[in-house]
Amino acid sequence: MERKPGEPIYLKRHMLGLALAIISPILLPLLCHRYITPLTFDTIIIAGLLIALIGSIALYFAYRSSAQNEP
Repeated sequence: MERKPGEPIYLKRHMLGLALAIISPILLPLLCHRYITPLTFDTIIIAGLLIALIGSIALYFAYRSSAQNEP
């Protein structure tokens, strides 16, 4: 099966990175709340937003070169 021009490529590493970027802002603050120290709701929300921001920037820089090489 041949790809159409401009059709995105979804590699396993792209899907794994996207899954980590979606799951980690939710899971990491909750794991910290449960196993390390109790956190307030505001702290969990702020930590989730910061993790999501860092993850989105990391995905952008990690995969922008593969996106630029596509027609």
